[in-house]
Amino acid sequence: MAELIKNIFPNVIANPIRYLQSIKETLLMTGWAGGFMFVFGLLLGITLTATKKGGILQNKVVFQIVDKSINFFRSIPFVILIALLLNVTKFFMGTKIGLNGAIIPLIFGSVPFFARQVESALSEVDDGLIVAAQSMGCSPLSIIFRVYLKESIAGLSRATTITLISLIGLTAMAGYVGAGGLGDYSITYGYNYNRMDIVWAAVIAIVLIVSIIQLIGTVIAKKNTH
Repeated sequence: MAELIKNIFPNVIANPIRYLQSIKETLLMTGWAGGFMFVFGLLLGITLTATKKGGILQNKVVFQIVDKSINFFRSIPFVILIALLLNVTKFFMGTKIGLNGAIIPLIFGSVPFFARQVESALSEVDDGLIVAAQSMGCSPLSIIFRVYLKESIAGLSRATTITLISLIGLTAMAGYVGAGGLGDYSITYGYNYNRMDIVWAAVIAIVLIVSIIQLIGTVIAKKNTH
C-alpha cells in the first residue's frame, strides 16, 4: 500500500511536511474565521430579524443600516476585499500577509453571507409561536433565545454548514496574501510545476474536510428537526 501511494503521489511523498502544513493552515483559517463568522453573523442575523417591519424590536433605522452594510460587503469580490482591508488587517493583526493576514478578510467575506442565512432560518419560525410568547409576557431577549434560536437549530445548523464550506473555498484565494493552505499548495507547488499528483492530493484533503463538516451539520440538523 505504501509503495502504491508513493507511485501515485510521488511529489507529495517527497515532501509530506509541506502537504500536512497546508492542511493545518486551511483548518486554522477555517476555524478562526469560522468562529468569528458564527458569532458576528448570528448577531447580525438576529438584528435583521428583530428590527425588520413587524419584528419584536422593529426599528427602521437600525434595520436599514445593517441591511445595507451586509449588501455592501456581499457585493465585493473576495480578492478585492483582501486589498480593501489591508490597513484594517494591519491594525488588528499587526501584519498584512501570512495566515494572520487572511483572517480579517475571511471574516468580512463570510459574515454577511452567514447573516443572510441566519435571517432566512429565523424567518421560518412560526409567527404563532412568537405571538404566544408575547402574550405570556416574554421579553424580546427571551423570545430570541427561547423561540427564535431554539426553534431554528436545524436551520442554523444547515446555514453554518453551507457557510463553512464556502469559507473553505475562500481560504483557497487567501494565498494571495501568502496565507498558505491547500489552495495555495495546489497552485504554487502543483499546477505551476505540472505536478498533478499534488493538485489531486489537495482536492482529496478538501473533499474530506468538507465531507466531515457536512456530516456533522446533517446529524445536528436531523436531531433537531421537529
